[in-house]
Amino acid sequence: MFNHRRMSQEPRTYSLFLFLFLSHAVVCRRVPNSRQDLHPLLQKMAEEIIEGSYLNALLDLIQFQSSHVWTADLPHRVLAYLNSRNVAFTIASLQAAMENHLEQRLYQPQKLLEDLRETDAQRFRTAMKCLLEDKKDHLELEDVVIDLREIRERALQSPGVIRSLFLITLERCFQVLNALECVEILGRVLRRSSGSFIQPDITQRLPQDLHEDAFKNLSAVFKELYDQTSAHSQRALYSWMTGVLQTSSKATGDSVSWVSAESLWILGRYMVHLSFEEISKISPIEIGLFISYDNATKQLDTVYDITPELAHAFLERISSSNFDMRNTSTIHRLGLLVCFYDDLEFLDAAVAQVLLHQMIKCSHLRGFQASIQKLKANLLDIATENQTLNETLGCLSDAVVGLTYSQLESLSPEAVHNAISTLNQVSGWAKSQVIILSAKYLAHEKMLSFYNVSQMGVLLAGVGTQALYSMDRKDLVQVLRSTVSQHLPDLSPAQQQGVLSKLTEAGDTASALVDIQGVFFKGVSLFDLWREPVFNSTVLKEKELRRSQALFLYELLSKTTRKPDELLRTGQLVKGVRCSHIEAMSADSFLVHFRYFENNLSLLSPYQVNCLAWKYWKVSRSSMPPFLLATLPARYLASVPASQCVPFLISLGKSQLDLLVLDSHKKNLVLGKVQQCLDDSIADEFAVDMLGNLLCHLPAAIIERGITPRAWAAALHGLRDCADLSPEQKAAVRRRLLEQHGLPQNWTAETTKDLGPFLVLFSGDELTSITTKFPDIFQQTAFKMTRTLPPKEFLWAVFESVQNSRDESPSSDPSPGCHGVVIPSSDDILKLAEANACWTPDALLSMEEDTFIRNVELLGMVKGFSQPQLIALKEKAIQVWGMPFYWRQHHIVSLGRIALALNESELEQLDLSSIDTVASLTQQTEWTPGQAKSILQGFLEDSGYTIQDLKSFHLVGLGATLCAMNITELPLIKISEFRVVVARIGTLLCSTHVLAEFKRKAEVVFGDPTKWTSSILQELGTIAAGLTKEELQMLDKDLMPYFQPSAVKCLPDEIFKELSPEQIASLGPENAAAVTDAQRRQLSLLQRQSLQQALDGAKTRSWLDAPQSASPTRIPSSRSPLGVPVCWGLWLGCPLLASVPKALW
Repeated sequence: MFNHRRMSQEPRTYSLFLFLFLSHAVVCRRVPNSRQDLHPLLQKMAEEIIEGSYLNALLDLIQFQSSHVWTADLPHRVLAYLNSRNVAFTIASLQAAMENHLEQRLYQPQKLLEDLRETDAQRFRTAMKCLLEDKKDHLELEDVVIDLREIRERALQSPGVIRSLFLITLERCFQVLNALECVEILGRVLRRSSGSFIQPDITQRLPQDLHEDAFKNLSAVFKELYDQTSAHSQRALYSWMTGVLQTSSKATGDSVSWVSAESLWILGRYMVHLSFEEISKISPIEIGLFISYDNATKQLDTVYDITPELAHAFLERISSSNFDMRNTSTIHRLGLLVCFYDDLEFLDAAVAQVLLHQMIKCSHLRGFQASIQKLKANLLDIATENQTLNETLGCLSDAVVGLTYSQLESLSPEAVHNAISTLNQVSGWAKSQVIILSAKYLAHEKMLSFYNVSQMGVLLAGVGTQALYSMDRKDLVQVLRSTVSQHLPDLSPAQQQGVLSKLTEAGDTASALVDIQGVFFKGVSLFDLWREPVFNSTVLKEKELRRSQALFLYELLSKTTRKPDELLRTGQLVKGVRCSHIEAMSADSFLVHFRYFENNLSLLSPYQVNCLAWKYWKVSRSSMPPFLLATLPARYLASVPASQCVPFLISLGKSQLDLLVLDSHKKNLVLGKVQQCLDDSIADEFAVDMLGNLLCHLPAAIIERGITPRAWAAALHGLRDCADLSPEQKAAVRRRLLEQHGLPQNWTAETTKDLGPFLVLFSGDELTSITTKFPDIFQQTAFKMTRTLPPKEFLWAVFESVQNSRDESPSSDPSPGCHGVVIPSSDDILKLAEANACWTPDALLSMEEDTFIRNVELLGMVKGFSQPQLIALKEKAIQVWGMPFYWRQHHIVSLGRIALALNESELEQLDLSSIDTVASLTQQTEWTPGQAKSILQGFLEDSGYTIQDLKSFHLVGLGATLCAMNITELPLIKISEFRVVVARIGTLLCSTHVLAEFKRKAEVVFGDPTKWTSSILQELGTIAAGLTKEELQMLDKDLMPYFQPSAVKCLPDEIFKELSPEQIASLGPENAAAVTDAQRRQLSLLQRQSLQQALDGAKTRSWLDAPQSASPTRIPSSRSPLGVPVCWGLWLGCPLLASVPKALW
């Protein structure tokens, strides 16, 4: 932030005031007439220094510099003035005073708010201008440069500071600056907020007399943040906006609407809050003007939460304004209203096709997808009337995803070829549909070339693995270098391996590895990297890496690259930094480069973070980022003094505690420290901001009794995003909600929307009133719950809600045995999602054939189906498609979890000649050993392959069925194929005997286990669990952290206990947490103590595990290298604090 030009051309981080004095080597001495010599603004600055108000002093300096030239004698004059006031400042005391004052402001944003409330108008204006003026990036003070942009950025990275700026902008800005500037500042601050800042009471703080431009700009900010705004706040903002618009309206009387074309444009997304009555009164002239606006479509494209009733009201008003609703130009202007178009009588095919094209955007709507699918189906019928599907295929937009298998199979290859430019862009295809269309397209093209592949887009995923492998290698290289490569991650693992196999078989493998980008590169084997060790850091920038790849590549490149930053800033190479690399860094080098680790924390393993913590503790514990203390043994955490609680909580709140601390006992100790720092209470919204992600880990007692009413709204906003609250936490949240909002039967629509994620906390009886009053809101809320499986009681409430809102009568001609059974419809299945698990087996078996055909893939994705339900769906498939013997690839692929109901004899009937069919089956993880064996044997028999014939992509496609191989069969797998898919096979949870056989094959590839490296152990995954006890005992303890946790779990109990205490202590936190209870029970007392050491993050080296009373090994110098933090500051932090270090304890 501050650049001292005389000392270095590189920017260095220093305190402003330290520069003012040290850079000129000035000493305090009395100078005559010092007051007359010093400008009044600098006198004010000096007075603020005397008073200890360093923020005001900085603002005075900025104001002075904006209109005056800074000369070399000014620091001398400032010191002389201070001396004339008999203030005996020394450099050290000034630095200490500054640090204490500014730390209070940094970590207690409320006091920053008080400062900004109390400062005079001129200083306040200066502070606001600093936030606003991007052009004023630097202050030039002779040889000192103050980076205002960095100050601004760091300020806007702290939620607490942002909240202070938000509140002070509302309180003072509109009185001091012009309204347009204040609106711009408000917009900047709100865009950096989490959305919780906009509460319903915000409208009471907004000025009522904003001029037109400022009102429009502020309305635009609120529209932009609509999705982050609560329903209650949306309603409040709508009322404020309409109040302003009505005041400026010239409309008189109840019969004339205040809603003009311009007001609709200003409201934008907020127009969905207009009542039905208000919409029906809009003048035809005004609605006509609005639709005529060039950006009307842009506004209507964003009304994602509009209801069918309001949409029909708008369509009726547009129709009344003499617009031809069947005119192409009009249809193009309707935005999302087109999703509710209902004038289908006598509609011609051309108009239907235009409507279908516009309806691509309807997937963005919040709900009502079932009715939209019905409308698309009706339009599809009209669009293809008097024409064949072959003739109209390219004109049907994304409605083609509604075509059944039989319709798709009836298409000619020529029709698919002619429509490929439409088909290749459609989203929402089922995998089975993609298979059919790809086959049709390739039947026309005859061969697979780069040109053909480049035309396929999303349909590329339907090309068979064997076909991809059979492509010319030059064509595949072209695919990698073209935009088609964006679709490669959508391929199955088997398909990806087919492509990689061809690319790395023979020829210029090195260039192929250079061309492979993104996530696709993770499929490259460690063996292939070994073969082509000609890499530089530049080619790795856009590649995602497995940890084994990163470990190998970092070690390789570190031998030729002497600049750590060149490696650490390269893509995901940071994954490959070993503890030995970190320990080998000099203190200065480590502190300089630590920011690369901190910026990529999500890529680091818990072991790497633990190593960083120990290194920081060794070289500069006074400036150690507090979150790192959580990874060290508990006594280090306990030593954090109360004075450092705030920076500790902020730092820990920015990390993911579940990834940082894996042991439940240690996590409880960390949370105990958090509670101690909080004093078991959260007083206000600033405390919520400070906690960040820690909010999700608060004990139930604090949630229920420790969060004050003032802090509750902000806390509730944060709790919405907590995926794994405990039952006790959920109960506490539920009690608070009932206390604040009462029983659900008394909730409003806005309350129901705002509390949507918490509806799962209530019983079915409590939800009944919600499902009755607000069925659409309830069903939309349930539909969005995809992260975790909701409780069964909640799913039943969803099921009953959908049943109660059915608008169609049951089938008049039910299947035999289905009388009295409620039969699932396509609408039901789409709306229910996971709640489809509430259908009885009889209901599923009674489903109409067409309903099953159209929804089999949706049903196959339901995670909650029981075995009887899956069997019923399997029987339905047999009713519809015949016996499994007749099923084709797209049938099998569409089944999903339903396939788990196939017994061994039924699996043997399937045509499993294609590895892609097998790969779709092996995506399921619940096969019994007998079923897995049937799939494996079925593939070998139907394809005609022997085990010796299996290619690497076959091995990948076979997946967990490889675990069903006999011990005598495994040695038959070719080493040349095995070695390139070791990492894939290393994800399988096979029996010990199978893993031992795979380990023997790994020895052929990687040599004697005693010579294995960290990258090899990582690559092997669970295969490493096949090591014998003798081989395990011979492994260097420094390799223990590089076992994968899954491998640790797979180690037999009787072998795991043979590890030495030193090896167990070196497992690292992640692997220690993976140790099973059964393994732990086999350990001796000494081994269990070693395991606890590993869980605690302890180190065996004495210099690392120093006692808590030890003093810092190294104190950072005042002239720290670039980027070295010398304090615990988290926003303005280090740049504004003095650089003399202060020990934390």
